[in-house]
Amino acid sequence: MRSLIPISLAVLAGCTTTTRPVSVPLVSAPVRPTGLQAVLGQPAQALIAAFGTPALDTREAQARRLQFRSGICVLDAYLYPPEGGGEAKVTYLDTRLPDGRDIDRASCVSALKAAHGGK
Repeated sequence: MRSLIPISLAVLAGCTTTTRPVSVPLVSAPVRPTGLQAVLGQPAQALIAAFGTPALDTREAQARRLQFRSGICVLDAYLYPPEGGGEAKVTYLDTRLPDGRDIDRASCVSALKAAHGGK
């Protein structure tokens, strides 16, 4: 029995394999804003591309409000230029149902995108 142990160990030692890590290149797909990211921090032309022509486009001093509507909800996006100047971007948004009741902001953004063809 003792003579089988060294032979068994020798056989097992020959059966071991080592694996080396394999490098796999990372491929990144273009990131499309979703949910609130499709609105917050975006310029006016991005909103128009996502939701179509605004129902209202009002300006007061340097602020701009774009309003988008669907049968499901109303979204008001407030755009302000950065402190050092430059293109105005959405810093705040408000959403509501057409009858004025509250609706989740991300749900409204999704509904408006779907109403505009999901673009």
